[in-house]
Amino acid sequence: MFDGFTWTVLILIIFLFLWLLKRYLRVLYLSQQFLGPVPWPLIGNADIFFNIKPEEVVLVVANLFEKYGKTVKIWFGFEFSIFMSELKDVELVLGTTVLLDKSSEYSLLRPWLTEGLLISRPRKWFKRRKVLTPAFHFKILDQFIEIFNRESTVFVKNLQQSIKNSEAIDLNQWITLLTLDTICESAMGVSINAQTNADSEYVRAVKTISTVMHKRMFDILYRFDLTYKFTKLAQEEKKALNVLHSFTEKIIVQRREEILKAQENKTKSSEKNEDITDVGAKRKMAFLDILLQSEVDGKPLTNLDIREEVDTFMFEGHDTTSSAINFFFYNIAINPECQRKCVEEIVSVLGKDKNTKVTYEYLNQLHYIELCIKETLRLFPSVPLLGRKVLNECEINGKTIPAGTNIGISPLHLGRMEELFPDPNSFKPERFDVVTSAEKMNPYAYIPFSAGPRNCIGQKFAMLEIKTVVANVLRNFEVEFVGNAEIPPMLIAELILRPKDPLMFKMTPRVY
Repeated sequence: MFDGFTWTVLILIIFLFLWLLKRYLRVLYLSQQFLGPVPWPLIGNADIFFNIKPEEVVLVVANLFEKYGKTVKIWFGFEFSIFMSELKDVELVLGTTVLLDKSSEYSLLRPWLTEGLLISRPRKWFKRRKVLTPAFHFKILDQFIEIFNRESTVFVKNLQQSIKNSEAIDLNQWITLLTLDTICESAMGVSINAQTNADSEYVRAVKTISTVMHKRMFDILYRFDLTYKFTKLAQEEKKALNVLHSFTEKIIVQRREEILKAQENKTKSSEKNEDITDVGAKRKMAFLDILLQSEVDGKPLTNLDIREEVDTFMFEGHDTTSSAINFFFYNIAINPECQRKCVEEIVSVLGKDKNTKVTYEYLNQLHYIELCIKETLRLFPSVPLLGRKVLNECEINGKTIPAGTNIGISPLHLGRMEELFPDPNSFKPERFDVVTSAEKMNPYAYIPFSAGPRNCIGQKFAMLEIKTVVANVLRNFEVEFVGNAEIPPMLIAELILRPKDPLMFKMTPRVY
């Protein structure tokens, strides 16, 4: 005989099963609105992605759109997903304040970023976004140019040393260290000297996390938490996370103590009334300082709150920027006329003295280089896939989307669509020139920084950093691609876009 407690548990299990079954049948019914490959029992269409090489994913997605149209359904087990490329659908999804939850893939970042701005739920995201917006005020961005200059100068010196030992070099190895140094000092106010000490514990930890992201995206053994946690990689990730979190926490505690001590030691000097929270403060401010002086709902942010946002800056301002810089040099290397125009513009703005410091005002005058960066991000967006999660059943342009659906939108695919960008595979920076362009571009056709309310908060920071690096490199080197320029690089569309094989370059000292 079952006792009362057992019967209660059984009834609850039955009700839960019936509720899940009802929900699944609803999803199954609504999924019939969309076209897509026939799913297998239990695994759905997971075999399409898990049985191919990472560099084949881009082609597979493109083929799905070609075969099934601009909206394609995919089943990953019992999880329903939709890939969208219809502009009116993309605009509605990204432009609304209703669909702000990120899709399931972003959960891979949770161990590192916890509830940072990139992956936080809408209510928390809205409050944090409001707090962080002042960190990207132009007066704050202006002071980071000094960091960009200093780190790109180290980068140039490393390249000068590298070309003495090798005719062809993998620029991305050095670019990654450059962007890591830059974002670390910008975010936390300290330098980890990655460019001069590439084997440091912190650099190794970042590389480990990058490996984890790659493995978990494409290997079924690592994809699911149940199997992943028993792997050696999971243990390596745990150690790397301890290094990353400990480092950030240590800096937060030190900086908090410094601010408290400075407040206690205020004197009646001319700077007595200087407000350290003022955007125009004389002391250089890292993003960390903004966070330490901010409040949410009248309460200061805790060390954990600050750590997750600083770690988010580290992630978003590191690999994304290095990807963009690497592909920028590839594009101008295989398009020498574009490279010539870039150099002419640099000389016209900065002069021929290679030691002239780049300033905020100078960067704003590098118009053609900005066009080249935009065109690079059209062809090679650093984030190749954007994802949203539908929590409640909704309607998108006449189509009913069931609750629990993951929506995927690909900036990479949109940027290569002939109807949106004529001759899409050609590098034509002028298409972004509002002066010479005949047609106004749909803002949701070009979304390398996403779009709508949850767009990238750091896009101006990224553009300034890329411009600074480009200006300092091109006035020192002529960049030549080593390889077959007629064959485009095979791409791996992970959380960050990267080439399958290293892009190799010949760097020749530039003589005016």
